[in-house]
Amino acid sequence: MDKDTQYSGLSQQQFNLAPLAQRLRPRNLDEFIGQKHLLGKGKLLRLLYERGQVASLILWGPPGVGKTSLARLLTQKAQADYVEFSAVLSGIKDVREVVKDAMKSRKVSSRPTVLFVDEIHRFNKAQQDAFLPHVESGLITLIGATTENPSFEIIPALLSRARVLVLEPLTKEDLNELIELALSDSERGLGGLGLTIGPKAREFLIMSSGGDARSLYNALELTSALAGPDETGQREVTVEIISEAVQKKAWRYDKGAEEHYNLISALHKSLRDSDPDGALYWLARMLEGGEDPIYLLRRMIRFASEDVGLADPLGILLGTSALETYRLLGSPEGELALAHLAVHLALAPKSNSVYAAFGEAINDARKYGHLPVPLHIRNATTKLMKDLGYGKGYKYAHNFTDAEVDQDHLPEELLGREYYHPTDRGREKALGEKLEARRARLKKKRQVEPKPAQEK
Repeated sequence: MDKDTQYSGLSQQQFNLAPLAQRLRPRNLDEFIGQKHLLGKGKLLRLLYERGQVASLILWGPPGVGKTSLARLLTQKAQADYVEFSAVLSGIKDVREVVKDAMKSRKVSSRPTVLFVDEIHRFNKAQQDAFLPHVESGLITLIGATTENPSFEIIPALLSRARVLVLEPLTKEDLNELIELALSDSERGLGGLGLTIGPKAREFLIMSSGGDARSLYNALELTSALAGPDETGQREVTVEIISEAVQKKAWRYDKGAEEHYNLISALHKSLRDSDPDGALYWLARMLEGGEDPIYLLRRMIRFASEDVGLADPLGILLGTSALETYRLLGSPEGELALAHLAVHLALAPKSNSVYAAFGEAINDARKYGHLPVPLHIRNATTKLMKDLGYGKGYKYAHNFTDAEVDQDHLPEELLGREYYHPTDRGREKALGEKLEARRARLKKKRQVEPKPAQEK
């Protein structure tokens, strides 16, 4: 059996008949696409691989990002025995068999045993407990794969014995690289079929995959079967053929993906103009067109920060909660969380006051450079610093009524500068009243007190 099939559990004949996603699994770490934050030079997985070592790991990430492939590559490089099973189909009895075989292997060949458990979050507490003594003793190296948050689904004792690594959805560049590999590899891929795929079709295929390499390859393989050859034997992959293969309607693509930006602009302006009906429609249009839900969630969370702001701080919390909900449920169930968020943001009071205030502060930071910190708010950690006046006159807020103290915190050149101007909408109305009273007291105080001493 060759190296391509050694850790797949397939014979050579079965491997040749396997789906494209299976045939194109990376044969070494240099062929692995994506997860650069874990595989770059000096990163944990790269170091383990280069040194031929394995460690107990929990690989947490969405489907189709390489969890199984990474487990196989690490095991192969370490020349370890590899046992793979799904938590859906296996139980404690299977674990005991693995332990028994691992003991035999250690006596005969001293080879380590790697147990790869797909969907490890589906194991109940008793099943997870069965791993503990053998992982702790080093008899078994456990690599678990999960799409769920390990903090909620895996028992603490097992978590403490394994390193949790977070895998990210594949980027557009990663997916494009995967397409190129499939189209160019004649031995394992589709290189001998004469397939051509234009920019618009490629964009739609990538969008439809949702960052999932397996989904991408399944769609590409079915698409190649639907794309009949022309008189020259070439097969052109079009948006229409991909749409039929993935059973998703294709939105209208035009040069530079302008329609994509038109749609996201329509969603953004519907939210800003407090129109939940418009927001829901444009959200639905983009989801039906194959847009990545994570992209839409990022845009709405950004909207919550920039356009809703402190008028309704719940907006950002709901945004991050919707992101976690979608990652937990996936499509289509998780898409309802996007709809909840869109309606909330559309009806929320709006304020871009913090966004504007931060922009002004950044401008001053760039304009005035390294202005010295006022002495009274410097931290006096040594006697010399105290002698130089560090911290002199500082008023500790908790020693005052309501933990409020009237003292300046800006450099002398910027005294009196006001960046934040709250609106009278939502929660900001109360914040504005409080801030206005504080600023009035400070103005009065500056009129009767000398300016604070500054470092020369």
